[in-house]
Amino acid sequence: MDKTKSAITLLLRDVAAGNKTKVNELIPLVYDELYRLAERQLYSERAGHTLNPTALTHEAYLKLINQQQVDVNDRNHFYAVAAQAMRRILIDYARSKHSKKRGVEKIALTFVKENAVQEIPSEELLALDESLQRLSQHNERQGKVIEYWFFGGLKHHEIAETLGVSLPSVRRDWRLARAWLSREMKIST
Repeated sequence: MDKTKSAITLLLRDVAAGNKTKVNELIPLVYDELYRLAERQLYSERAGHTLNPTALTHEAYLKLINQQQVDVNDRNHFYAVAAQAMRRILIDYARSKHSKKRGVEKIALTFVKENAVQEIPSEELLALDESLQRLSQHNERQGKVIEYWFFGGLKHHEIAETLGVSLPSVRRDWRLARAWLSREMKIST
């Protein structure tokens, strides 16, 4: 497992340095974890849905690999950046669904309670995104902690490594950010 983590980190650095031939070696190593992230976020969508875990995984991966300015430090940072890409894709998808005025579509995402899947209507997802943007303006690190946990599925110790802060700092940010978001979501509804 540690060899795989190291291999991913080395390949990511090679790709970031411009060696696009290493992408073919990277795909098999990161695909399963990206798929799990997407699957967790899209759990219990209706059958035949146009945005399935495979589509979300591929879209996020293509966004990541085709970006010129992404500087990825290691495996955890890659998954955190992937979480951001998936979040943007999901928000764009929710905006598209919401704008069609066909009623409230539900998109299942891992939110609210630790490791509990809850269906969230697209308008609530959009409100959450706006609240998360406000949180990030208020405290960028707290915004990243929430984003990496919910959208990226990273654990507190992985978030600490990715952000280069201590585990107690991440836990404190987690508690404060959840309270802040809870209050904001109640105010906006």
